[in-house]
Amino acid sequence: MGNFKKIFAVLSAAVLISSAATAEEADEKPSELRADEVEYDMNTGVAKAKGNVTATAEKDKVPSEVNADEVNYDMNSGVITAEGNVLLKHGTGKATGARAMYNVKTMEAYLLENVIVIRDDVRITCDSLRSNGQGHMEADGNVHGTQTVAPNEKYPNGDTRTFSGDHVDYYPDDKKHVVIPGGGIVTSGDGTFTADHMEGWMDEEHYIGLGNAHAVSPPRQMEAGGDRVDYFGKEQGKAVLTGHAWAIQENNTIRGNRLTVYLADDKKIKVKPDEPKKTEQPPTADKPFEGSGQ
Repeated sequence: MGNFKKIFAVLSAAVLISSAATAEEADEKPSELRADEVEYDMNTGVAKAKGNVTATAEKDKVPSEVNADEVNYDMNSGVITAEGNVLLKHGTGKATGARAMYNVKTMEAYLLENVIVIRDDVRITCDSLRSNGQGHMEADGNVHGTQTVAPNEKYPNGDTRTFSGDHVDYYPDDKKHVVIPGGGIVTSGDGTFTADHMEGWMDEEHYIGLGNAHAVSPPRQMEAGGDRVDYFGKEQGKAVLTGHAWAIQENNTIRGNRLTVYLADDKKIKVKPDEPKKTEQPPTADKPFEGSGQ
């Protein structure tokens, strides 16, 4: 074969692959590729594997693993391309898809078709997902995310929060920061929140809606909206509505350029307008919707 050197193995073959970058890091393990069949070109540094493929690597002491039906691994670039029943694991997160590309040096990843991503208490499904390996994920196509909150003092029965849109930017290390630039929906046990542009920090229960912002809370029998809505649910329990703002509870309506809606634990709300309020039906003492002006 001249200068072309090839290693071919069958039946649970294993190839230990130490790239230049990995070799320089004495405290990191070399990459490893296991499969039923492995073909390794020592000239190009490319390994091709088929059948029950497992590729493992480590970066900054964080382990990664790729499982698939077929894998091409370029040792020089660190790029793994995988096809068929792909499962990618990195640290505490994992993702599945029909096809994927993963760089063991930069931790960048790209998954396609029926993608499912799970990290901590958040699960995301979408058509495709790209990660820059530095805490930023971009999900595209039929994006739906779910955060399952364990029972706690505020939520004795736990809580389920969701977000959806056509494109979502997700920053899991920043209090599970979600950005839905093209408009979307956020839900929780308290209700539904929609807007032309959505942004939120799920761990803080802080959500911002810009443009046609609209919040509906069936448990509180409340509906509110405005050009912008800032919702703070974790500790303060309030929503700040600005620009053509309005709020309705039990047929009582209050309007203003800026309203602050306080959400009490008894599911009654109090509204503080920053300008003289206009009520379509004046609240009475026995009504749960109370307005207090300054």
